[in-house]
Amino acid sequence: MRDAEWSGFFADARTLDPDAYITLDYYFECSGDPDLAAAHFCAEQSTAQWRRVGYDEDLRSTFGARVIDLEVLAAGRPEFSYDIAKPPDGGVSACRVRIAHPHGNFGPRIPNLLSAVCGEGTFFAPGLPVVKLLDIHFPDAYLAAFDGPRFGVQGIRDLLQAYNRPIFFGVIKPNIGLPPEAFSELGYASWLGGLDVAKDDEMLADTPWCPLEKRSALLGAARKRAEEETGVPKMYLANITDEVDRMVDLHDIAVANGANAVLINAMPVGLSGVRMLRKHARVPLIAHFPFIAPFSRLDHFGIHTKVFTKLQRLAGFDVIIMPGFGARMHTSDDEVRDNVAACLDPMGPIKPSLPVPGGSDWAGTLEPLYRKVGSADFGFVPGRGVFGHPMGPRGGAASVRQAWDAIANGVDIDTHAAAHEALREAIRAFRKPGDPAPAEQSDQKRTGGDS
Repeated sequence: MRDAEWSGFFADARTLDPDAYITLDYYFECSGDPDLAAAHFCAEQSTAQWRRVGYDEDLRSTFGARVIDLEVLAAGRPEFSYDIAKPPDGGVSACRVRIAHPHGNFGPRIPNLLSAVCGEGTFFAPGLPVVKLLDIHFPDAYLAAFDGPRFGVQGIRDLLQAYNRPIFFGVIKPNIGLPPEAFSELGYASWLGGLDVAKDDEMLADTPWCPLEKRSALLGAARKRAEEETGVPKMYLANITDEVDRMVDLHDIAVANGANAVLINAMPVGLSGVRMLRKHARVPLIAHFPFIAPFSRLDHFGIHTKVFTKLQRLAGFDVIIMPGFGARMHTSDDEVRDNVAACLDPMGPIKPSLPVPGGSDWAGTLEPLYRKVGSADFGFVPGRGVFGHPMGPRGGAASVRQAWDAIANGVDIDTHAAAHEALREAIRAFRKPGDPAPAEQSDQKRTGGDS
C-alpha cells in the first residue's frame, strides 16, 4: 500500500517535462514495502528531507526524484542476494524501478551527476542494501551541454580512409618492458602488414624504461615511414594515462612527436579529467576499461557496464575499448552487445563512438565477433594474435586482413588460408582444440555499416 506521506515521490511520466529529467533504471532488493522503499530511495538521492522546519513548503515538485515505474520481480525471499545485511523477518523483495531525476539538481557536470545517481543516497538508502544502476537515459536538452566525441565513427574512418570494414588495431607486445627502439620497430612492422592503428598497452604510460617522449618520437617517425611505404594513413595511439595535471602536457608531447591519437584509462583518470582533455585535444581520444569491472561484475550490485560506456561517450571519447566476447572477459554476449549499442545508438547531438570489444583475439575470432556485432562498425584489437604470430607482427597483421577478405567474400577462413600463408600460420598457432569449426559465411556477407 502506497503511503500518502510519500506519494510525492511518485509521478506519471506523462505529466513530467521530459527535457527536465534524466531517466534511471535500477534493480534493488528491499525489506518491507517496495513502494515505501522506492520512495525512500528517491528521497535519499534527491531532496532527502523535503520540508523546511517551520515553513509550509514542499521541495519535491522542484528537486524530487520520482518513481515512474516499479515492478516487483520476486517477494518473500528469505535473504538478500549478497551477505551484506541481516535477513529481514518479513522477507526480501527484488524490484526494478524507473526513476525520473531532475537534472537541474546537478547540472551538466559528470562528477555531480554521479554523486547523485551513484552516491550515498543510492547505495546507502535505508532498507535497500542491494542496488544496481542498470541504465541511464539523457534528454536532448541535457546532452546539448556536452561536446561528446570530436571525431566519432565517421571521423575515425575519414582519418584512416578505412570504409566498409572494421578498424584494425594492435596492442604492441610484449606490452611492457621493451625499450622505445624495439617497441617502435614492432609497430612499424605491424603497419606494413596492414594494421590501421598500433597502440600502447593500457599499462604502459610514461615509464623510466620506455619514456613517452622518446617512444612517441620513434613511433611517430615509424608511422610516417609506414604511410609512405603503404600509401595509406596509419595511426599511433599513445597512452597518456597519468595524474590529471600531467595529461595535457603528455598529450602535447606525444602529438608533437607524431602520435595522432591518445589513449586514456577512463575511470582511473576520471571522466571529468577526460572531458577537460577533450576541450584541449585535436586528435582522437580512445578509452580503455581498467577499474570498470569492480563496479559492474556482480549481477545485482553496482553499475552496469553500459552506463560507463554512455558516460565515456558523453565525456568525449571517439573510440571505446571494452571487454569483448569470450570466456576470458567474464562478460556475456548480451552485455557486450549492450555496450556496442551504447556506442552506436542515437544519443541526441552526441556523435557515435567506435566500439572495440577486445580480449584474446586473433584472425580466427574476427568472423564470430563480426557476426555477433552485426555490422562493420567496430574496432578489432588483437595483441598476441598479431605480435605473437609465427611470422612476426607483419605476418600477424596480414593474417587479420586476410581473415577480413575471407569474410567479405563469403569464404570460410580455412579455405582462404590455403592460398594465404599468414592466415594459415595464424590458424596453426592460435586455434585451440575444441574451437568451433568456421561458420558458413556465404549468407553472412555484410560489409556495410558505416556510421
